[in-house]
Amino acid sequence: MVSLSPLMMAPMPIAPHAFMAFAAVAVGAEQMFTRKGTKRHRWLGYAWCGMLFFVAVSGFFIHTIKLWSLFSPIHFLSVLTIVALTRAIWCARTGRIHQHQRIMASLFWLALVVTGLFTFLPGRIMFAVVSGA
Repeated sequence: MVSLSPLMMAPMPIAPHAFMAFAAVAVGAEQMFTRKGTKRHRWLGYAWCGMLFFVAVSGFFIHTIKLWSLFSPIHFLSVLTIVALTRAIWCARTGRIHQHQRIMASLFWLALVVTGLFTFLPGRIMFAVVSGA
């Protein structure tokens, strides 16, 4: 039985981080599979970049896995996400559309989807949300 209780009782900023990540997956999927170059694509892209930036920055304040003092590989991923996001925006603005598309697709699949799937492993908060454990 699905229960949001474990997520809502988690320390800050885990709940807003998770909700924004889910929203970014939805908007990112829309961006990936619809027509490119339109005003709608551009405005959803701005929103998606803001969402992903929020997810990356809020990740710096989550310390549930501590491999190196307060830090884990997720914190390194947050740095890479911000760098890649900045690069992708720069590529779009300078006409390097193929690079922009490649970076954005990589961010969607690696920073959101694959990383998000790890949050559903036993012992993690999202596992408790979906399993009711």
